[in-house]
Amino acid sequence: MQLPSIKRMLAIFVARNHEFFRDKAAFGWNFAFPFLLILGIGLVFEGKEYTQFKVGVFPQQSESVAFAETAVPDSFKDDRHITFIPIADKAQGVEKLRKHKIDLLLDGNSTDHKYWINDASPNGGLAEKLFLVSFLDGKSVAEKQVIDGMQTRYVDWLFPGILAMNMMFSALWGVGYIVVRYRKNGTLKRLKATPLTAFEYLTALMLSRIFVLMFTLVVVWIGADMIFDFQMLGSYPLLFFIFFLGGLNLSAIGLILAARGTSEEFTSGVLNFISLPMMFISEVWFSLEGSPEWVHTLSQLFPLTHLLKAARKVMSEAATFSDVQMECSVLALTTLLFLLIASRIFSWNE
Repeated sequence: MQLPSIKRMLAIFVARNHEFFRDKAAFGWNFAFPFLLILGIGLVFEGKEYTQFKVGVFPQQSESVAFAETAVPDSFKDDRHITFIPIADKAQGVEKLRKHKIDLLLDGNSTDHKYWINDASPNGGLAEKLFLVSFLDGKSVAEKQVIDGMQTRYVDWLFPGILAMNMMFSALWGVGYIVVRYRKNGTLKRLKATPLTAFEYLTALMLSRIFVLMFTLVVVWIGADMIFDFQMLGSYPLLFFIFFLGGLNLSAIGLILAARGTSEEFTSGVLNFISLPMMFISEVWFSLEGSPEWVHTLSQLFPLTHLLKAARKVMSEAATFSDVQMECSVLALTTLLFLLIASRIFSWNE
């Protein structure tokens, strides 16, 4: 059995990196997309660590909201979870309520506390309860308790998800789609005439992509952290090791898709078919808490789930390697499996 040649793999590694860095559009977008996404979300939420409900108030003729003296209790006016939206008249407010642009609608001049709600809005039901409970004049049947310790902002929770999502798209498209394009334009057929083996070629491609992924990750992390000062309680080397394993795993999945593909259109469809469910079920944007059990089971099949679970443990819980060794083991073993499968079924020709 012929042993892999480090020299041949290094040649492909360098050539692929040169190709990527010379493509200024792709190179720039790999940095711009995650950074702009994090910046946009951070600015929208303005560092707020709590959910806000939008309550429309009519009739209002200015940008500020004014109430009749007894229209709304002071406890409701001062609630930090409420954002008041000035609305010109009732008809406009009802339309905004119908389209879920606001959660609750109040008559700012009414002394009998009229309000309107959209029964199809979950947030509307919660905003209604906050409004009704404010009429208890401060009386409460329970003592309020506030949790101790550092509270995690939404942008802190979301940050590793954005990085992992960018890594997923870059790995799948930067490996899977590229190899199919090479096969279609005959580049792979010419490489077949060289001593290069399928395992060497695929390994070099994967290492080239992980180099780009980690380089992008570090640059975006430093830039975004300078603006938002993300919460980081654990070890940076461990966190980047987790992202390194995740990048290898996602690149290896891309290699399997590229092993036989000849149609760029079909490959594009398959990549979307894999990446979109992974993005929504791996807790990139939101937690699956309260979802059906089968959704949780399905999410465990995706490497992105294990990557994010481990990364968030390190960032928010100061987890050590022993705390995330299960997730790391899953990523490492499946990466090796995917790479062996890809090299086994790989074809140089169409």
